Amino acid sequence: MSNTDLSNQDAVAKLKELAESIDFAMLCTDMAAKPFHAIPMSTKKVDADGRIWFLSGRDSTHNDNIRRDNQVEVLYSDPSSMRFLNVYGKAEIRRDREILKELYGSADDSWFDGLDDPNLSAIEIAPLQAHYWDVKGNRLVALLKMGWGGVTGSEPDLAQHGDLKM
Repeated sequence: MSNTDLSNQDAVAKLKELAESIDFAMLCTDMAAKPFHAIPMSTKKVDADGRIWFLSGRDSTHNDNIRRDNQVEVLYSDPSSMRFLNVYGKAEIRRDREILKELYGSADDSWFDGLDDPNLSAIEIAPLQAHYWDVKGNRLVALLKMGWGGVTGSEPDLAQHGDLKM
């Protein structure tokens, strides 16, 4: 596994690629508690500055936790493609109508009563630290390298990982 740290726009691009392609993540709040609070969330977008956006209920436990302590961890995992992302950052709850309008889709009707639902809010996460793990090349090539490593006894370089510095 090779280490490849990325910075600036390369880091934002990698974060965006992974977060939007994996989509679902575990949003961890109340980090000082044992156990901390974790809930699955669907990524609505990653903006040009690398901020991650989710929709959320204003009255939710995780929103309450963010109001008390805005430090959060977001964990993305796609074991089938061997892609992972860990983001530590500061969260803010947003109620701006334009932001909600941009993020809201018809699938969100399962959780909210439309864009005018008074319980609708957005969570904006500004990354402070991020680390990724990603397979090199495509999955088929990685599987072939794993097989070759098993036959030869060598350790194949299948993946890369690194810090994302934005």
